[in-house]
Amino acid sequence: MKDAVGPVLRMCDQVEFVIRAIQEDNPADSLEIVDCGAYVRVQRSGFLKLTRESLERHLGAGFTISQLESIMSAFAGRIQTSSSEVVWYFKSAIPPSRENAL
Repeated sequence: MKDAVGPVLRMCDQVEFVIRAIQEDNPADSLEIVDCGAYVRVQRSGFLKLTRESLERHLGAGFTISQLESIMSAFAGRIQTSSSEVVWYFKSAIPPSRENAL
């Protein structure tokens, strides 16, 4: 995949639910999910986002963006985090706006 960005998630009980949340926040046909046994790489070309709202829908209201760090062993691209979302993007110092990304 050209210009791939996104998280590398270690296998754990929450990984399936995090993947579902990512699928909810991004166009399904643009995602690539690669199961490597001990970890799962979730990627998309250029831009990928994950919102707190989708994480809470799949993992419960107590799950926060900061808890994602405990299962994300690595990532591709650049990353921008806030309390409401995580955005992975390719090269540019400023992530593209949501309108342009989807």
